[in-house]
Amino acid sequence: MILTQKQAFDYIFTGTGLSALMTVYKMVLSGKFNDKTILLLDENTKKSNDRTWCFWKETETIWDDAIAKTWDSALFANQDLKRDLNLNPYQYNMIQGLDFYNQVFGLLSKQKNITFINQKAVAIEESKTIIIVQTETETFTCNKLFNSIYNAIKVENQTKYPVLQQHFIGWFIKSEEAVFNPEQATFMDFSVEQKGNTRFMYVLPTSKTEALLEYTLFSHTLLAKEEYESEIKNYIQKLGISKYEIIEKEQGSIPMTCYPFWKNNTKSVLNIGTSGGWTKASTGYTFKNSDKKSTELVSFLQRETNFTQFHKKTKFWFYDLLFLGVLDRNNELGTVIFTSLFKAGNPSLIFKFLDEDTSFREDLQVILKCPKLPFIKAVFRQIFLK
Repeated sequence: MILTQKQAFDYIFTGTGLSALMTVYKMVLSGKFNDKTILLLDENTKKSNDRTWCFWKETETIWDDAIAKTWDSALFANQDLKRDLNLNPYQYNMIQGLDFYNQVFGLLSKQKNITFINQKAVAIEESKTIIIVQTETETFTCNKLFNSIYNAIKVENQTKYPVLQQHFIGWFIKSEEAVFNPEQATFMDFSVEQKGNTRFMYVLPTSKTEALLEYTLFSHTLLAKEEYESEIKNYIQKLGISKYEIIEKEQGSIPMTCYPFWKNNTKSVLNIGTSGGWTKASTGYTFKNSDKKSTELVSFLQRETNFTQFHKKTKFWFYDLLFLGVLDRNNELGTVIFTSLFKAGNPSLIFKFLDEDTSFREDLQVILKCPKLPFIKAVFRQIFLK
């Protein structure tokens, strides 16, 4: 498709992250948007293996062809505990970025009504009748816009809602020693020194000699690159590995907050993904939440036009708010909270809770395993602030 300045589209997506690509992919699969012109704008070509997503599931999904590895068992550990978690009826799954992109663009590239332009949106202007999107070289218009460009300044400059980061550096390594169990993922290993934070190792083995190891924190500030990598080296040595090569590296920082992103939506502009609060605030997990939200959005678009009506606040938003309130004031309590959950808790119920699929009775079964005093204080702080 040859573009001219101020070409008009029905829908424009500024940023093509996970949420945008899931939404457009499902719009195509629905067959309900074939008469709509759609523009995807992103400076990233989505042709590299730039990230890894993980999620748990019970049944088949449309993303199964992109899954690189599946585990039926997981390990939870700290300095005093190691517990094997039977995930049944769930499986834990890993999808690598390039496999996901190839699946999505394999379908999108065949659609005559969808255009991808490798440019960054630098300005968005909304009037009563039209939305104007500018890149450095071109201008486009649309009736409805989906924005996934995250505005960190707006979120981090407010003080009403805690903002932590799930930040990490990961190494895909291949070792000479066969030390990994490819049938078990290490979900959280808190045996690493906490240093006043919530810190753990996350290990996804794909064979006896290959794995992704991530040093991960839930805290306010990022570390120097050398500190993450030093901890990964120490952990590799603790596993008994003396010789290995680094195949790939990845790093990221995901905001964990209950900030009300939906208040920034208008009738014609919808913030999605991290910019729309689609990340699970208490864990930083993105894939499963985005999968759910994108399905809801495609259904919504078929019956509604006012984007301010899309978001619905649930009880899980309040649960996440309390959890982040605890870690905001006492960041070192993360290991205590997660240990209290996984030490004797039912793994499948915990995953169901984190998927926001539990009844109130099931919520209590999970919540009552947590240390009581920090959460009681968090409840009173919310009541007082309100």
